[in-house]
Amino acid sequence: MERDAPPLSSTLFMDGVGEVVLTLRPDGISWKPLDAGAVTSSCLGMDFRSKIQTEIKFSDVYGVELIDSGLAHRFVVHGFLGERGTASPWVLVAYTFGHKYLKICQKWVEHIEACIKNEPARPRSLLVLVHPLCGKGKGRKSWDTVAPIFCRAKVQTKVTVTQRAGHAYNVVSSLSDRELRSFDGIVAVGGDGLFNEVLNGLLASRHEASYPPSPTELSFAGCGEQSQQCRDNTNGRCSSNDVNDMASETSLTSDDMNLFSLLQCLMEQTSQNPQLKMKSAMQAVVLASVANQAPSTPFPNDWFRLGIIPAGSTDAIVLSTTGIRDPVTSALNIVLGRKMLLDIAQVVRWKASPSPRDLPSVHYAASFAGYGFYGDVIKESEKYQKADPVTIPTSMAETGTQPSQALQKSPSRLICCENCAVCAETATTANIYSESSRWVKSKGRFLSIGAAIMSCRNERAPDGLVADAHLADGFLHLILIRDCPRPYYLWHLTQLTKKGSDPLNFKFVEHHKTRAFTFISSQDESVWNLDGEMLKACRVSVQVFRGLINLFASGPVV
Repeated sequence: MERDAPPLSSTLFMDGVGEVVLTLRPDGISWKPLDAGAVTSSCLGMDFRSKIQTEIKFSDVYGVELIDSGLAHRFVVHGFLGERGTASPWVLVAYTFGHKYLKICQKWVEHIEACIKNEPARPRSLLVLVHPLCGKGKGRKSWDTVAPIFCRAKVQTKVTVTQRAGHAYNVVSSLSDRELRSFDGIVAVGGDGLFNEVLNGLLASRHEASYPPSPTELSFAGCGEQSQQCRDNTNGRCSSNDVNDMASETSLTSDDMNLFSLLQCLMEQTSQNPQLKMKSAMQAVVLASVANQAPSTPFPNDWFRLGIIPAGSTDAIVLSTTGIRDPVTSALNIVLGRKMLLDIAQVVRWKASPSPRDLPSVHYAASFAGYGFYGDVIKESEKYQKADPVTIPTSMAETGTQPSQALQKSPSRLICCENCAVCAETATTANIYSESSRWVKSKGRFLSIGAAIMSCRNERAPDGLVADAHLADGFLHLILIRDCPRPYYLWHLTQLTKKGSDPLNFKFVEHHKTRAFTFISSQDESVWNLDGEMLKACRVSVQVFRGLINLFASGPVV
């Protein structure tokens, strides 16, 4: 081949093989040894052909680099090998080619880089948050292991090592829209708790949506009447006598709550001073609302993604979204630009204590929200807690969801997986206030309450809490464990550790597939577990937002 010939096909030297003909194809590169004996061997007169790679697709290439040192000029193509359809870790591979002319190697590097850049989903700039103490102190080590992958992929990373609890939340929530737009995503190197901090910091001021109904809305009126009242209040039709009840009895956005105190103050002044017209008061509220502009980078957002490099104690989110708990596999999913939608649960805490002055606070969870036993795991000093009532909506007419008992005894379960057909459906999620939604009240003493947004697989529970929970179907699985003898509850827990078992098939277990639920505790104080983070609350409402965020993943292989 001539020195200046275009490198569509070249004779090069390949490390470990010898001379090969390297060919550039539209979807990748392939090579063929010039000496057939280089890939064959003989024993007792029998020829054996070595199983070596002879091609790699650009979708499996994450980087290429030029090495201009030594006797020959070389370039290295970095990729991975992974057995399709199996939950096995991806293995890094590097193919090194050499030529006596530097220009030949440079042209190959340029061509391969150009082909890689044709895949626009690959990130170019990422914010990385590392939890150094998670998973017995392996957070920093995990990042050191995968950092070279990002370097070879030419992904710019801004790395912050967290110093305290809540540090990641503060970093993300304080990002301006301009700073956020400079990144293609945020990567959490740690466990589910760190990811929860990142998630809440990202959505705290950027997700605008109506609150779910509060528990009092469903307690003070009939379900049908109250749903209509909620819709009317959402439309803004309320009198001055209704203002004191707005915080707890309407579906308000987070921005509305920021203006609630101002509105209440102005209306009090109006009643005390007749000269102050209501029109002037409302104008002041409008001015305050204009000052509180909506973010220019709201969510859902099609281009921005979150990623996790597992380094925690359970890593349920990673196991449920990739099928394997491996830092290298997760890092490759990120640099290769894998993308999938993920449901997120919004948890509105109406009251942290019996104090009547509590204002709602909004929190988010990606995998799980639990109370009772699940909260006691976080708060070790407390005993089992009991709660009532629990109110949940189901939308049977709209979704075809079966009643609770049918959910528990379904003979076949459709497991969420890569390219999941259920998650890919484009059906519009029904409004929880719609006429087709009916609310079911469950009141009693419960040992635990769990809301699984995903399967929540981990090494101790291979199928997770709910094996057939989907990652982006717009539902959560509410599991109510009624008061029962402790051995029975232990029996239920042991079923979670067995692959293929049915831990929900007990008389004391209620299973509801729903978009939202509300909760009131009979005690003064209760503890919720949100993705491993503790939340004190005695009244909460939870609703699911379908595909609210994008994750650097492609779905689990199960």
